[in-house]
Amino acid sequence: MSELKPCLIVNDAKGRRVVPIDKPVITIGRLTGADVHVGRTDVSREHAEILTENGLSRLFDKKSSYGTFVNGERITEAVLRPGDVIRLGQSEDTRIRFQIGDEEDSHERSAVAAVSELRHMAGLLEGLRAMGSGRVLEDVLTLVVDSAIDVTGADRGFIMLADEHGELEFKLARMRGHQTITGDIFKTSRKIPGDVFATGQMAIVEDLQQDANALERGHTIQYGIRSVLCAPLRLVRYLERADQKADNRIIGVLYLDGKERGSLRSNAARSALETLSSEAAIAIENARMYREALERARLDQELKVAAAIQQSLLPAAGRSGTFFTTAGASVPCRSIGGDFFDYVDLPAGQFGFILGDVAGKGPPAGMLAAAALGMFGAEATYQTSAASLLACLNRGLFRRSIEARFLTTFYGILGSDGTVTYSNGGHNAPILVARDGIRRLEAGGIVLGLFEDASYDEDTLRLAPGDFIVAFSDGVSEALNEVGEEFTEERLLASITAHRDRPPQEQLDRVIADVRAFCGRATQSDDMTVVVVRYDGA
Repeated sequence: MSELKPCLIVNDAKGRRVVPIDKPVITIGRLTGADVHVGRTDVSREHAEILTENGLSRLFDKKSSYGTFVNGERITEAVLRPGDVIRLGQSEDTRIRFQIGDEEDSHERSAVAAVSELRHMAGLLEGLRAMGSGRVLEDVLTLVVDSAIDVTGADRGFIMLADEHGELEFKLARMRGHQTITGDIFKTSRKIPGDVFATGQMAIVEDLQQDANALERGHTIQYGIRSVLCAPLRLVRYLERADQKADNRIIGVLYLDGKERGSLRSNAARSALETLSSEAAIAIENARMYREALERARLDQELKVAAAIQQSLLPAAGRSGTFFTTAGASVPCRSIGGDFFDYVDLPAGQFGFILGDVAGKGPPAGMLAAAALGMFGAEATYQTSAASLLACLNRGLFRRSIEARFLTTFYGILGSDGTVTYSNGGHNAPILVARDGIRRLEAGGIVLGLFEDASYDEDTLRLAPGDFIVAFSDGVSEALNEVGEEFTEERLLASITAHRDRPPQEQLDRVIADVRAFCGRATQSDDMTVVVVRYDGA
């Protein structure tokens, strides 16, 4: 195999030419006899030279008036590496690239290396996930753009990805030399990326100035861009099983441009970008899915903390006093529920208990439930009746102006003599199981939070020792089984009466067990709360 020789790829007004570096000194300048002749006024007669010795090529500036630049940086001396771009003077009309061997072969090797590196990056995703890296997507996007610039010789590269609405959204811009472009960066036509995204076909424009759509791309041409190469990022996932659905879609575009006419037209550049874009789409999608997983994990953790806080606001499940025994439980259908219950010892020696159900589910309902519990704790000891407490809570909720949010609630006050005074604010009527029969506790008024001046009635009953009240949310009576049938209050009453001789905690446990047995494998559709209060006698 023959040894690969260094050369200079020169692109200027004369076109493209290859200047082999086949002697120790290569001269560059405006002088007619220079090995690389550049006839511009900002180029000195003897502008620069390349000295090659022991396989190493070194570029020297010959004290030129306007300077010699490598990859955009002014130099007096620099060791040349494959792919380095040399600029003479102030203008970028002449582009000189230092290369080893044939340009096409070099592009092919660069493409293989870039794709191999990208595959390696995709393989490292698992490790990055294990370390909890939140920058996986940014790292992959940077690698993709840098690799594309390297294998095609482009000056700049952009990536745009489709958002949730299917619209292209700018993500990252890089330029030659692995530098990020910031500020007002997208001085290029959006029509080309839009067309490529819509059609899924690669677009190549060899000379924007000669293109039929030049007028539509004025900003791009003004910036000095001549060549454009834009490839779709096509995600293709192969089927592992016959019952799987194929995934073949465009997730974005990879856009490259350059300031030389036809600089991106080579078959090698096109082939390299096609291969690279296929690998890139998979790596980008995996990284994006990982970021979404991280965000979901963060939200899940926050919900767990919020759920723990909400549970801490509820009282202990069981409670007993000199004349009563009670038990309560709330089972949210999501991490955070909209049901609540609480107990309070009143100044006159009475025992107060409340159960409520906020309209809706999840965090918004949980926040309103927490607010209701806070107001209840602050007001219960100062209100002389059940009806006045509900009126007070109603005014507080209304003034908070939480749109489309209201709650139903039941509040009862049990005295040592067995008297119970209650008020029902639009809630499922609790069931009073007494020696002389069963009664629904319905007196009260409308739901809380809708009308500021709503008024509430109350009723007073006398319990005998052993009588008890079961308050519940509609998540109990309306719980659905696998065929969509409701548990109903009739089944709830049957469960309550079947276990009426058991202590309140056992009654509560049996009711919840009966509901779950009825629902079977059906998903819980609403929060489920039960409070049992038994009068034990003075």
